[in-house]
Amino acid sequence: MADLPLVLACLKYNHVRALLDGEVRPEGIDLTCLDLDPEVIHPRMLRDQEFDVSELGLTFYLGTLAKDEPPFIAIPVFTSRGFRHGTIYVNAKSGIEKPEDLIGRKVGEQRAYGHDAGMWSKGILSDEYGVRADQLTYYIGGVLNPVPGADWLPHAPPPHVEIHHLAPGKTLSPMLEAGEIDALFAATQPRGLEQGLVRRLFSDHVAQERDYFRRTAIHPIMHTVVIKREIVRKYPWVPRALYRAFIEAKRRHDEYYRSIASKMHRVLSLCWATELYAENRKLMGDDAWPYGVAANRKALETALRYHHEQGMSKRRFAVEEIFAPDTLND
Repeated sequence: MADLPLVLACLKYNHVRALLDGEVRPEGIDLTCLDLDPEVIHPRMLRDQEFDVSELGLTFYLGTLAKDEPPFIAIPVFTSRGFRHGTIYVNAKSGIEKPEDLIGRKVGEQRAYGHDAGMWSKGILSDEYGVRADQLTYYIGGVLNPVPGADWLPHAPPPHVEIHHLAPGKTLSPMLEAGEIDALFAATQPRGLEQGLVRRLFSDHVAQERDYFRRTAIHPIMHTVVIKREIVRKYPWVPRALYRAFIEAKRRHDEYYRSIASKMHRVLSLCWATELYAENRKLMGDDAWPYGVAANRKALETALRYHHEQGMSKRRFAVEEIFAPDTLND
């Protein structure tokens, strides 16, 4: 019997490269892979369900679960992760010196209230510094380039939070530089940073992020991988096959990085890469980017709590609800 043809859309991260390049093939699946940026994938998948399988922002995926017939089911593969202390920016003349100074301020948020980077920033500010999400006023739009309307978003912003969408043609980076907004939560670096017009809220953000991981063991999850439910209903073995293929691709990536450590990671053209690699392994262990539910339960439960606390879901989801059942126990 011929393999099942499926189309996957995902950015070609190093840890998925072997899958997108065809070196790893999921059993029983003839996979066509599209190397696309998540900003391209998100509206095309959420509005039109254009791909059979895709990378998807975790918060956006959670929003789809509130539909009468949720269109997707996820597998516990996390294509994008990132610490967020270093992605909270403030206007250099705003007078904001500490997190508590954000209360009552105008804050830009990239693309949507509920963008993954913004959700984690707001959650960490609430947990660690007592700054609640509803104590800020939000301005939503693109950072460097205007973004089209977000009619594809699966969730509406909470009614008790003040939110403004930028006028056509406006962007958040120049607004932050000019002081039209006081701060910015974004996965894209604003331009004013290098000119001194903008600075990070946490000047020692790497130390803060390492301390956060040391205390919490949380490596924030941004994106997961989803499959159309109609495919899974017809072919229930597909989630497991794809999950194992993503694991194998990451295993090859991890093994490659270990193998080139003895040669100082010279193929990376990145100074002190070997020292950084060793420092990260000392703090985060041999697998800083694990897949599966067990290794990520605390990060996932935290994300689900933030999603609910920030008004993006009417109830707090359980981890077991959001992934295909035969991928839960690895």
